[in-house]
Amino acid sequence: MSSYGKFAYVYDALMADMPYPDWLAFAETAWGKYGKPRTVAELGCGTGSLTIPLAGAGYHMTGIDLSSDMLSVAQRKLEQQPQGRRFLREGSVQWVQQNMKEWELPEPVDAVISFCDCLNYVLEEQDIRSVFSSTYDGLKPGGTFLFDVHHPNTLIRYEEEQPFVLDETDISYIWTCELDEPRREIEHHLSIFAREEGRSDTYRRFEETHTQRAYDPEWMKQELLAAGFSEVSVYADFKWVAADDSAQRLFYVAVK
Repeated sequence: MSSYGKFAYVYDALMADMPYPDWLAFAETAWGKYGKPRTVAELGCGTGSLTIPLAGAGYHMTGIDLSSDMLSVAQRKLEQQPQGRRFLREGSVQWVQQNMKEWELPEPVDAVISFCDCLNYVLEEQDIRSVFSSTYDGLKPGGTFLFDVHHPNTLIRYEEEQPFVLDETDISYIWTCELDEPRREIEHHLSIFAREEGRSDTYRRFEETHTQRAYDPEWMKQELLAAGFSEVSVYADFKWVAADDSAQRLFYVAVK
């Protein structure tokens, strides 16, 4: 998957049940421990579901995404917020179309976040190293890099538990998975049926294939240290407990 295209315009409907408040709470707790930032970059910001509320909480946000469609949806969402246009005018939110493997801003930021398993879409080890290196370079000294990824065992569970089906009034999907276990890589195949806006009886169907790869948790930690981060901790499933193989999501906290 190179960019989201049509998927961007149904993304929020499909992701309505995602635990966005939990990601926000994890970030706030981390910043309480390591220092509250003023400027924050979000890698893989998508439609701004975390960027926008963080701006509302007072942070100066830069949302970075590869997909122009996702950023267009994010901009529209922001403008619909009561304070959206003020955020844009004051520079509290900016959108930047870049690849997270080589992102760069004019000035370093206090913190970087990348949640909702964005880094699982980075499919080669060298590209993970590039993300870590770019992020290290883009942070101020003492800055924090917070991100989550699927544990490799989570991809196995996806294949074992498939297919997944959603059947809602406005949108439905059939989701199947195909796992390449030696590479810890999984292809998600989605057939999506979305109701046409303003028409109660007309649906459009489109197909999406998304590929994710999981990495050995210790390897990820060592690569962060090799990139220059001085302190790296790994937690499990939104909780401040050490991660083990029972974790579904691994949360990394890296300090420059």
